[in-house]
Amino acid sequence: MTSPPSGPDDEIATLVEKIHASPAMAAVAVTGGGAQALTWLLAAPGASRTVLEAVVPYGAKSLEELVGEEIGRPASTDTAVKMAHACYCRGLRLREQAGTPIAGLGCTAALATDRPKRGDHRCSVAVWTDGGVATYDLGFVKGLRDRLAEDGLVSRLVLRALAEGFGLETGLKLDLDDRERLDVRRESHDPIAQLLAGHVETVTVHPDGTMAADEPVTGAVLAGSFDPLHEGHRKLADVASQVLGAGVTFELSVENVDKPPLEEREVRKRLRQFAGKYPVVVTRSLSFYRKARLFPGATFVIGRDTATRLLDIRYLGDGIGSISELLADIRKAGCGFLVAGRESGGVFRILEGLTVPAGFEDMFSELTESQFRSDISSTELRAAGPAANRP
Repeated sequence: MTSPPSGPDDEIATLVEKIHASPAMAAVAVTGGGAQALTWLLAAPGASRTVLEAVVPYGAKSLEELVGEEIGRPASTDTAVKMAHACYCRGLRLREQAGTPIAGLGCTAALATDRPKRGDHRCSVAVWTDGGVATYDLGFVKGLRDRLAEDGLVSRLVLRALAEGFGLETGLKLDLDDRERLDVRRESHDPIAQLLAGHVETVTVHPDGTMAADEPVTGAVLAGSFDPLHEGHRKLADVASQVLGAGVTFELSVENVDKPPLEEREVRKRLRQFAGKYPVVVTRSLSFYRKARLFPGATFVIGRDTATRLLDIRYLGDGIGSISELLADIRKAGCGFLVAGRESGGVFRILEGLTVPAGFEDMFSELTESQFRSDISSTELRAAGPAANRP
């Protein structure tokens, strides 16, 4: 059995230098193998320009905490992809400058150990970027190398995958046996399709049409079905922005408590209404306690009808037993509500007549009638046809 030298060779050192010279940054997680790659990256000058975070979630609970769910097979392509996506999301949150290209890398391996292992010796590496996800799967010939040599090979693969994720050309050799085969697959991901498939939690669509998965949203959030987006929505967003002194992002959920989920064609149709005008974030969040977890610190801009449903026990989410518990969960996320009124029975009402549990009144503030009033009905606009919603 063979072992590699402990330090990086010239080929590795050259590639690490190229990685650190790239404008991209990365969050990296390795488990079961590949730790030498972290040493090579972090020991070289310029590491802080590249590495936002490097973690080794070796224990089962640590790995599950990283990806946010239980793991069936730790050393698998699926697990590597989940790790890469979790790291990508971490990278988006940790980068100091918006627009910095981010890569999330996950590596999981099952290598030689101090006891006989029934399963294969193998590794899976995944790199998640804005444009797609690349996976690298490699099985080893058992007994050909000791653990240190296998880990060295995994580490070289990690370095190569990261460089390619940064868009760098690399001829880094892996020195594989004729019986070993590296399987590389690349898949371009459309953010909306990824959200509908459950791989990402949010997709932010900017006014210029660019999209970003799981990008942090700050300021205020105006949720709705926007079928159609009308002048009342636009005016409410503008007034809320002035009152709060913060930007407003519209939120379109593809799932709704009272309606069937939106199909992809319908989602894209509704998103076209915002083009060139407003940012909109697409989610699968049914309830405000879930939205609060997605958008911590946000002020939710809502109408009286939505406030009525929020305070109705029939609309509580799974695991929430009371309105007070719901509001406590939302408050914990640092969120609150700005409520716009509506005419009902000839009387304009905002929070009047709604029962807010004691101790949570400060979470709700009102837009007065003089600040905002719109009697436009989406139902009536749909019945009147497209011409009724022209600006």
